[in-house]
Amino acid sequence: MIVQQVGENDWQLVQGVRLRALREDPDVFGAALEREERFVESHWRMRLRTSTTWIAVDDGGVGRGIVTMLQEPGSPVDDRHVVSLWVAPEARRQGLGWALLDAVRQAAEADDARTVSLWLVDGNHAAGDLYVRAGFTRTGERQVLPRDASQTEERYVLTLRSAEVP
Repeated sequence: MIVQQVGENDWQLVQGVRLRALREDPDVFGAALEREERFVESHWRMRLRTSTTWIAVDDGGVGRGIVTMLQEPGSPVDDRHVVSLWVAPEARRQGLGWALLDAVRQAAEADDARTVSLWLVDGNHAAGDLYVRAGFTRTGERQVLPRDASQTEERYVLTLRSAEVP
């Protein structure tokens, strides 16, 4: 597997992985498959222009994982936010989640970010375990899932070493 940063010309690859993720694991995302299936090429391209996305690709060029990093509106300017981390079931437990998170961490550090944050839907224990092992801490900050008021999510934060005071 190769983890590669993608650009707007890779929109079809990103679209394929993202829609597969929403089909196979709909309860772990803050988005709905039906909505994203309606997105046209210009929308996918805009997403890739306004955020940084990496895709994990196998030897055959098939996308097996995805993660996106962005500066979330309303968040501190030195925080980068993780969205859409997903690894295909057949590629799980092989270090791909680690590799995708590492790409985010390296890019955030290069961008002089102090923290990396994310929201995790309650009950997604496998992802929570990965995030904690990767150095994220649970904040206790909670919110109702925007697309489903019956679910809640918790904020996790990773403090980057480059921002620590000596």
